[in-house]
Amino acid sequence: MAKPNVRDKIVRAGLDQFHRAGFNGSSVEDITDLAEVPKGSFYNHFKSKEDLAVEVIDRYIEQGPHALLSDAGIPPLKRLKGYFSALVQEFVDSGYKKGCLLANFSSELADHSGPVRRRLEIAFDDWVKRIAGVIKEAQRVGEVDSKLKPEQLAGVLLGAFEGALLRGRASGDSAPLKEFMAVGFGRLIA
Repeated sequence: MAKPNVRDKIVRAGLDQFHRAGFNGSSVEDITDLAEVPKGSFYNHFKSKEDLAVEVIDRYIEQGPHALLSDAGIPPLKRLKGYFSALVQEFVDSGYKKGCLLANFSSELADHSGPVRRRLEIAFDDWVKRIAGVIKEAQRVGEVDSKLKPEQLAGVLLGAFEGALLRGRASGDSAPLKEFMAVGFGRLIA
């Protein structure tokens, strides 16, 4: 396996640092220390911490368990539930601390950074489309009621999930996520 280059080390460290401490709670020095690269090398690859944040969003999305959504060997509703269960488990494994980087950046940066806000908007739109695609399949095979548009259901489901994550971070436990799974898949998507 090839050794990661300096840019990749910075992006990986930025993802970890931003996810743990937030954008404003992270300095360039924190990131380069974590990446074990000289601070000056940061500016050889990025104009600013904001530019790194945009690339970190892309890396965060790449790391998600999205392959679960496209596994045609699993019935659509089971696939969707498995996907959200995997996201919930990631949150629990983080000790209820990390939440969703997209939501974290949205609350911290969307009002202050046009480039980050635009990238977040695209990321959320794409996420809704992925979920909606699975809901559409589930509607086609009769697993989900067809009265509502898949995009509407996907948007509500994603919004409920993000809200449950925030509540879970505030309370330090998984009860809000258990409620999300029970209601989201017991009533909303049924």
